[in-house]
Amino acid sequence: MRIVVVGAGILGASTAYHLARDGADVAIVDQAHEGQATAAGAGIICPWASSVDDPAFYELYAAGARYYTDLVPALSELGENDLGFRRVGALLVSTDPSELAPAESMLRRRRTEAPEIGDVGRLTPHEAKASFPPLHAGLAGLHVSGAARVDGRLLTASLLRAAEHHGATVARGLVELISPCGDRVLGVSLDDRSIMADAVVVTAGAWVPALLRPLGINLPIQPQRGQVVHLRLPGQDTNAWPVVLPPGSHYLLAFDGSRIVAGATRELGTGFDYRVTAGGQAEVLSEALRIAPGLGAATLVETRVGFRPVSSDGRPLLGRVRDVKGLVIGNGLGAAGLTIGPLAGRLLADVILDRPPALDLAAFDPLRRRDPERMPQLPLR
Repeated sequence: MRIVVVGAGILGASTAYHLARDGADVAIVDQAHEGQATAAGAGIICPWASSVDDPAFYELYAAGARYYTDLVPALSELGENDLGFRRVGALLVSTDPSELAPAESMLRRRRTEAPEIGDVGRLTPHEAKASFPPLHAGLAGLHVSGAARVDGRLLTASLLRAAEHHGATVARGLVELISPCGDRVLGVSLDDRSIMADAVVVTAGAWVPALLRPLGINLPIQPQRGQVVHLRLPGQDTNAWPVVLPPGSHYLLAFDGSRIVAGATRELGTGFDYRVTAGGQAEVLSEALRIAPGLGAATLVETRVGFRPVSSDGRPLLGRVRDVKGLVIGNGLGAAGLTIGPLAGRLLADVILDRPPALDLAAFDPLRRRDPERMPQLPLR
């Protein structure tokens, strides 16, 4: 079976890997747009702390975190060990310890269905600061031991190499769908050549609406600009520092090599304006320094800009397209891409290979009817 995957971010890379691993003939094509969401994503894996109120979304979100226990060893068997993945735990923080009580109750309740949450326990301000030294001295904490972080760039590169190990090819260039009558997709054109296929999986993030418009499909996706700041604290061993989650949509997390990531803006209406703005930089840094004033001495290394693909109702778009034979869509992961993406790729591979997916994808039908009266509360990080 010949499959073309359009888009080489986390979702496309995972889809290609799972298809190739299961014997499909896979070609991955990508336009290498500036601002790919995966390349800018922070990499927090802690879905259980989100106050998401959509049961279908939460099931997918939590299952995405759980899937790392299968994916990481599978990639390791191929020699892919450099993923930036580590189970470092998460620290929910607040100046008022009573504000942590609802989150603690929610996490303990969710742990009955998701034991991978691990231990949930309170930390004094002194203990919280000891675990993440730049923190404000007055912040109490709620520690969640099962949380993790991953480097999206490293993970995606590993998945692409793993797909190539199983015979997939990767190419970059200008992509258009081949669909003479609009009711069937026959493949793609890539610059000056055609790649014919039994199915085409479109996982090209926020750029997908323009790709599908010639087929008469108006995909309800818009780009949400996120600006994420990377800092370095020379001489600090940051390898095992936890993810820090204050109230709201901002966060801090640490990686090896004294690197701290602070995020993020959530900007709608910017289009594909790929710039670091003064306002965005100020927002992220002011929130970071409010929570962790010890970062004031850090070196500002870079600010990454990514365009999260956000759907009109907040849910991802995953599955076959009705009335267009050979077309499958994977999109709309928003801020949850690095948590959901690996599992969603496996689920799309199941759909394409006519296997029942591990989760029911009916709620994520790409062309589903949407209820404008109800916008679910979805994750902010």
